[in-house]
Amino acid sequence: MDGRLPSGRYEGSILLADISGYTSFLNSVKIAHASNAFADGQIPDAYAMMSSFLEGIAARVDPPFTFIKFEGDAVFAVAPDDESPHAGAMIDCVADCYADFVDRLSAAGEIWTCSCEACIRKDTLDLKFILHFGEFFIQVVGRQVDAVGPEVNVAHRLLKNDAVGLVGALGYGLFTEEIVKALELPLEHAGRLTETVDDGRQVVARVIPLHV
Repeated sequence: MDGRLPSGRYEGSILLADISGYTSFLNSVKIAHASNAFADGQIPDAYAMMSSFLEGIAARVDPPFTFIKFEGDAVFAVAPDDESPHAGAMIDCVADCYADFVDRLSAAGEIWTCSCEACIRKDTLDLKFILHFGEFFIQVVGRQVDAVGPEVNVAHRLLKNDAVGLVGALGYGLFTEEIVKALELPLEHAGRLTETVDDGRQVVARVIPLHV
């Protein structure tokens, strides 16, 4: 994850990988373990586990994407058009990343044995992917790199959607019509969803449940 794109305008793939249930889980653990969460300067297991998840996701998506930043419970990455993975590689990237997340969650359950009502909620965590295609601008200020633009905003707005009701799973991949067409993704039989973003624009997407 040490490569970075120079400042400029690009067109390509935009990826957000978001851990569902992250915030409520950490808040419940914080409350349940208020008396010992940060004893002796130690990082609570819950926080260390979430860091492991996010680092694992970033390592799996970069490459073929270029990691941009962590956004709380999400990983944000992009791939310029001439570097975007082809259809098979795109699907494989999402599937491999999801499988790694499931493996890390299983391993955490073997090491972290607390069975209080808050801690057992770790088993409800899942991972969803938002993938879009369009124009974005890379801004580099000192050591800080970011990708911005209206299409980046669209991808972020799509983090809130009705995909779970469509596919019946918290772990899923949502691919907008733009990226399906640009990369010729074989998703014609996937569930179809239409979402309205803040500016009234309707975004059509294909959604697939992720299983291991």
